[in-house]
Amino acid sequence: MPPMGQYDPKPTESRWQSAWEQCDAFHPDPQAPGQPYGVVIPPPNVTGSLHMGHAFEAALIDTTVRFKRLQGYNTLCLPGTDHASIAVQTLLEKQLEREGTSKDKLGREAFLERAWSWKQESGGTIVTQLRRLGFSVDWQRERFTLDPGLSQAVQESFLRLYDKGLIYRGEYLVNWCPASGSAVSDLEVEMKEVDGHLWYFRYPLTDGSGHLEVATTRPETMLGDVAVAVNSGDERYAPWVGRTLTLPLVGREIPIVADDHVDPQFGTGCVKVTPAHDPNDFAIGQRHGLPLVTIMGKDGRMSEAAGQFRGLDRFEARQAVVAALAAEQALVKVEDYRHTVPYSDRGKVPVEPLLSTQWFVRTQPLAEACLTAINQGQPRFVPQRWAKVYKDWLMEIRDWCISRQLWWGHRIPAWFVVSETDSRLRSDTPYVVARNATEAHQEAQRRYGPNAKLQQDEDVLDTWFSSALWPFSTMGWPDEENADLQRWYPNSTLFTGFDIIFFWVARMTMMASACTNTMPFADVYIHGLVRDEQNRKMSKSAGNGIDPLVLCERYGADALRFSMVRGVAGAGQDIRLDFDPTTQTSNIVEVSRNFANKLWNATRFALLNLDGATPASLGQPDPARLLIADRWILSRLVRTSRTMSEKLDNYGLGEAARLLYEFAWNDVCDWTIELLKRRLNGSNPEDRHTARQVLALVMEQLLVLVHPFMPHISEELWHRLTGVPDHTFLALQQWPQLDPAHVNDHLEQQFAALIDAVRVVRNLRAVAGLKPSQTADVLFVSDNEALCGLLREAQADIAGLTRAGTVDISTTSVNLPRCLSAVSGELQILLPVGGLVDVDALRGRLQKDLGKAEKEITVLSERLRNPGFLDQAPREVVSKMRSSLNEAQQQHRLAQSRLTSLD
Repeated sequence: MPPMGQYDPKPTESRWQSAWEQCDAFHPDPQAPGQPYGVVIPPPNVTGSLHMGHAFEAALIDTTVRFKRLQGYNTLCLPGTDHASIAVQTLLEKQLEREGTSKDKLGREAFLERAWSWKQESGGTIVTQLRRLGFSVDWQRERFTLDPGLSQAVQESFLRLYDKGLIYRGEYLVNWCPASGSAVSDLEVEMKEVDGHLWYFRYPLTDGSGHLEVATTRPETMLGDVAVAVNSGDERYAPWVGRTLTLPLVGREIPIVADDHVDPQFGTGCVKVTPAHDPNDFAIGQRHGLPLVTIMGKDGRMSEAAGQFRGLDRFEARQAVVAALAAEQALVKVEDYRHTVPYSDRGKVPVEPLLSTQWFVRTQPLAEACLTAINQGQPRFVPQRWAKVYKDWLMEIRDWCISRQLWWGHRIPAWFVVSETDSRLRSDTPYVVARNATEAHQEAQRRYGPNAKLQQDEDVLDTWFSSALWPFSTMGWPDEENADLQRWYPNSTLFTGFDIIFFWVARMTMMASACTNTMPFADVYIHGLVRDEQNRKMSKSAGNGIDPLVLCERYGADALRFSMVRGVAGAGQDIRLDFDPTTQTSNIVEVSRNFANKLWNATRFALLNLDGATPASLGQPDPARLLIADRWILSRLVRTSRTMSEKLDNYGLGEAARLLYEFAWNDVCDWTIELLKRRLNGSNPEDRHTARQVLALVMEQLLVLVHPFMPHISEELWHRLTGVPDHTFLALQQWPQLDPAHVNDHLEQQFAALIDAVRVVRNLRAVAGLKPSQTADVLFVSDNEALCGLLREAQADIAGLTRAGTVDISTTSVNLPRCLSAVSGELQILLPVGGLVDVDALRGRLQKDLGKAEKEITVLSERLRNPGFLDQAPREVVSKMRSSLNEAQQQHRLAQSRLTSLD
């Protein structure tokens, strides 16, 4: 190993990432002992690159996985990527456009060859970036949703659902992206607030006795209106329900219907009903048996049914329809209106709800099975509140459109029976579903005769379909005998964001219920978002996104990981991460980098004082030779290990990280190492040996505690400390197995009082202006006999920590002249300064401090008594001022007390 200079995370992290992977450290054997713990990582898109959300999720997963591995679980963390149909196809079509060609000119087979070539050359970017974080996944088991095994799982699940009557082909309203020419899922739709208009039109009654005013944000769709709806409880329009109107520009007679869905506060309370172009209208149409009139094509242009407006782009048609209605005196008014419009995330254009023949999953039976399971606590949501969200979505679920008009993806295993002269597909074209073309031909010939001609469906499946199989398709399903499937399925924990509970979590549970008759995971850990220092969600559009690799480069992956996990206030909570784009720095991550330096320097100190010995060669310390400081740190070590284990077992990752930080920085580095220095440099060989044993034991076990959070530096330091071969990894050791008899509540409480007393002495020395080289006697007074006994036992330690000439402990009050005094808990602490400092000068400084505090108290009190100030000032300003007043009052009391003690 290189010499131990200043800590540089880059070579350390690179070395151990390579070592773990080369030695297959995280490639578990399903036959190995230990309870199974299995996690499949949410597969990022193959087109993606690492962003802070990925890094946060990876840190949470890997902290838990590494902890479980240290606990002795047979742990599998399986990585992979999603083929991202729309993203990849959009990317490639843009490439082809720049080359002056297109996918249609290229043809399906050549286009798919190009897609696979792109995947091999450029599709692994995010996998490389995840490796940079030290993600302890089994890269040998890496999966891709278009791998042969996973493709087989997709095909098998489609057939099973179809055979159960849960997949059908039919007409339904879908989100259509005219730019990409495909249906898109709800998750691929981004809701944007835009400035638009609200147009008011007159619809005349058929009998000529009057009219209704209808308000709409999409005038072009009125050409497909089949009704006007009012709220069932709206008394204004009750007499009109059941009558008919004449649709302007078209002349179609349409009814007035009453429906509870209508918002009486929107516009005039009368809404147009266009079932073929709006999902809410579609539902109204189904309830009232209304016809479907489609007036727009999949290219976003008006169809033949639009009459005089046919061929116009939808936005051109909007202007033309408004102008035509104005010419007929049917336009009443136009209002500015800010509203939400659904945009295609990939196509970057507004989506159109269009009636289309697609493939669907009948979700209600699947959802009912999941509702039964969740009512029995399967899976368990952490935090529990998300279980209700999951249940609500299952209860309100609609059938799932699973077909996409793309080439890159899992082609739908359905073959249409077409004639020799006409290969056009219609909604009633017969078809067969089969595993392959051979089986399809056999089935078609059986059903339709020996001359049946087949044409496979051109569409592919929604990527969420294959992602829904991820927990078990990655484990070898449908091969029920697969060792991985038997060992690690169902998965132990799913880590995911709250925003895809429905789109992914619910679909996984539904598909698992249908295909494996069980829930796919025991626990669902819902994590929050990464926000900036102003509590804004990070995003590219907001301009506040952070590239995790920039912070890894500057501070190290360990520092970034620890910052994010430590920042989690509780399960499911968002975290805040500051970042200065000019300097590319983060104060929060720098704190964690400083923590890494602290660990590095503490281990270096240990190595310098162990003289080549290791924890194993030194052995366990003899309990009879342990001093009070030894017994205290061993009690703290066992308690910290036990509490951290409890927190991590219950997904309290942030709490465990904060506990670790306080223990390592304060208990170990600030106190234990300082307390051991005197003995390590002492002349008593037995005491020196015990001190070395304690130091080695504490540092070794501390590094195990650190490992799940900061794997690289802990692995490096553990190897330096233990001297084990490079292929023996800390990552595969055991969580600290320490004697619980070390825990001593009373000792920890008393030692905390000792530490507070030392801090007070150091503060009094600073007030007196004593130099570090100056010694000064210290006197402790308390009527607590037990506490005094502890102080007497620790006299040598106290003297070393406070630069005391003598340390006296008394159970009776003492009145010493010319000294500074303070109270800490049950202790009175006296520091005689006569002869050590200029007491008159010290008195003058204290009087100056007293006067300064009095002046600040006067100013702050007057402002806080001013009603005008209290009424007008922001709440946080008033709160801060009250805090300042409280602090000034405390400083006043301290200065007064110290002045009194000098007399």
